[in-house]
Amino acid sequence: MGKLKIKMLGSSFTIQANEDDEYLEKLLGYYKRITDDVKKIDSEQTPMQIAILSGIMLCDELYKEKQKKVAMEKEISPVQNNSDTKEIERRTLEMISKIDKVL
Repeated sequence: MGKLKIKMLGSSFTIQANEDDEYLEKLLGYYKRITDDVKKIDSEQTPMQIAILSGIMLCDELYKEKQKKVAMEKEISPVQNNSDTKEIERRTLEMISKIDKVL
């Protein structure tokens, strides 16, 4: 069981998880890279906006990877996989737009 002290976006807290410390540090490092990329897009975003957009970007990345896996396992044609990817991108952009309107 590992512990990880998180200090970012104006918050500080510690988590405990069923993973080792090294793995948790790698996850945090990856998340920090994502948030840095989001900050570069618009430096005037609030920490909440940065966190939400970073989460959406990670969800998009994960979902696309899962779709690739499903396509390989079921041997889905590239045309079907492409339409799924376009739908995911459309929904992601729609969510980002809604978040921008609310914030």
